[in-house]
Amino acid sequence: MVTPQLLGPDGRPVSSKKLAEEIATPTVAGVRRVAEERVSSGLTPSRLAGILRDAQMGQARAYLTLAEEMEERYLHYASVLMTRKLRIAGISPTMEAPKGVPAKIMDAVGELIADTAFQEAAAALLDGIGKGYSVVEIGWDYRDKLIRPVSFTWRDPRFFQFDRVTLSELRLAVDGKMDGEDLPKARFMVHMPAPRMGLPIRRGLARPASWAYMVQSFTLQDWSAFAEVYGIPFRVGKYGPGASEGDKRKLLRAVTSIANDAAAIIPESMLIEFHEVNGSRGEQVFGSLIDYTDDKVSLITLGQTMTSKDGSSYGQAKIHDKVRIDIAQADGRQLGQTVNRDLIQWFVAMNFGPQPLYPKAEWPVTEPEDIAALADAVARLVPVGLKVSQREIRDRMGLSEPGEDDELLQASAAAPEAKPPAETPPEPKAKQLAAHGAGCACGTCTPPALLLAPGDVPDGIALTDAAFADALEDWQDISDPLLDPLRQVLATATSFDEALTLLEARGPDGARLADALAQATAIARGIGDGTD
Repeated sequence: MVTPQLLGPDGRPVSSKKLAEEIATPTVAGVRRVAEERVSSGLTPSRLAGILRDAQMGQARAYLTLAEEMEERYLHYASVLMTRKLRIAGISPTMEAPKGVPAKIMDAVGELIADTAFQEAAAALLDGIGKGYSVVEIGWDYRDKLIRPVSFTWRDPRFFQFDRVTLSELRLAVDGKMDGEDLPKARFMVHMPAPRMGLPIRRGLARPASWAYMVQSFTLQDWSAFAEVYGIPFRVGKYGPGASEGDKRKLLRAVTSIANDAAAIIPESMLIEFHEVNGSRGEQVFGSLIDYTDDKVSLITLGQTMTSKDGSSYGQAKIHDKVRIDIAQADGRQLGQTVNRDLIQWFVAMNFGPQPLYPKAEWPVTEPEDIAALADAVARLVPVGLKVSQREIRDRMGLSEPGEDDELLQASAAAPEAKPPAETPPEPKAKQLAAHGAGCACGTCTPPALLLAPGDVPDGIALTDAAFADALEDWQDISDPLLDPLRQVLATATSFDEALTLLEARGPDGARLADALAQATAIARGIGDGTD
C-alpha cells in the first residue's frame, strides 16, 4: 500500500518523518544556553548604545537579554506591555470561511482554533510586540484521522538569528554555523509585529523603552540616596583651636552617628550645632523625571496615557481608549496573518490537499457599542424596509450564534387582561349629519332645521364653524400616518436615491385624510341643504 504524500500550501512535498521531532531545543552549552546571561546590571549610556548598535547589525543576543530583564525590573513597562498583550490574548478567536470552502475543512479548522493549547500558543506569539519577534515550535501527530498540531512550544528568541544580508529572515542558531540553519516549513510560527517599517529587530517596543529604563535606574539610585538624608538636620561640629587629630576624628564620628543612633558623646570643649533644612521639595525633581519617562513608555506602548495614570476622569480615559482600540485592531489583524500563514494553511493542505481558498482565524477587536441606541435604530429602520444581518447585530452586541440545543429567549405570549368595554362617545352632530343626511328621521340625529325653535332662521355660518371645529378634533390621527414615514426616511437616508427607495417601500398613508375630507364634504352639503 502506497502512503499518500503530504503536500504543503505551495504544492511541495512535506516530510512526515520530521513533523514530530523537536528542533529548537535548549542545550547544556553553546548558542542555545541562556540561563546565566545578564546585561542590565551596571548599564551605562555607552553600554546601552553599543547593545542597540550590535542588535541592528544582526547580533541581538545582548539586546534580547536586556528586553527580558526589563520586563522583570521596569515595573511600569511590564504593566503596560502586559496590558497590550492581554488585550488580544483575552479575545476568543473566530473563523472566517470564504465562499466555496468545503464544510469538512471548516469543521476541522473550527475545532483547531477552539483548542485551548492553540489559544495559548497565539498568546505566546504576542511576546514579539516587545522583542521584535516571537517563535512557537509546532509538533504534529496523526490523531482522529487527521494530522494535527499536538504541541506548541514557545522558544527563547535568543535561539534564533537573522540572516546577515537582509537582517529580516529568521534562522535557527546552531553551534559551528555562523549563518545558522533554515527553519523547516510547517514547524514554526514566526510572528514579527510591524507597528512601523524597518528591520524586525528594531520594531520591538523594548528598543525605545530601554532608554527610559536606563534613566529610571539612575534616577531611582539617586532618589534612594537623597531619601536617606532628606529631612535630617544638617549637623556642624565645632572644635577648639587646640584640638588634636584624635579629638577631630572623635567629633566626626559623633556627628556621623547622630543620624543613625540619635546619640553621641563629645568632650565639653566641643560643640555640635543643628541647622534645619528648608529646601524647595527637591524630591520632586526625581519623581517628575520618573513620571515623564513612564508617560513616554505608555505612549509608545498603548498610544495614550490616560488609562495608565491616576487622576484621569472616566470621560478622558474613554476618549483616549479609542486610540488603544486602533492599536489592538492592528495587533489582532497581524496575529491572524501569522497564524493563518504558518499554521492554518499547512494544517488544511496536509490533510485535504492544497486549496485555492483557506479558512482564516481572526481576533476581532470591536469598539464599545451603545446597545440601547443600536437596538432602537434597528427597531425603527427594519419596519421601513432596511435589511439588517442578524450575524452583524450579534457581533456588535457580543452575542454568539445560538446552538441547536440552546434554549432561546422569546417574546412573552401571556394573554392580555380582560378590560370592560369602553363606552363609545357620542359622535358630533355634524358627523351624524354626514352619515345620515340633512333630512334624516332615524331618531338618532336631528337635521339642523329641526334644532331650531319655531320661527327661527337657520344660521349656516354658525353650523359650518361647528362642523369645522369637530373636524379639527382628530387632526393628529390624520397627520401622523402622513408625516411619520417621511420623518423616518429623512432621518436615516444618506442620499436622495436612498430616500426615494425607502419612500417607495413605505410611503405616506393618506387613507385617513381621504375619509376626513369625505366626511367634511358630506357635512357641508347637509348644512347647505338644510339652510337653503
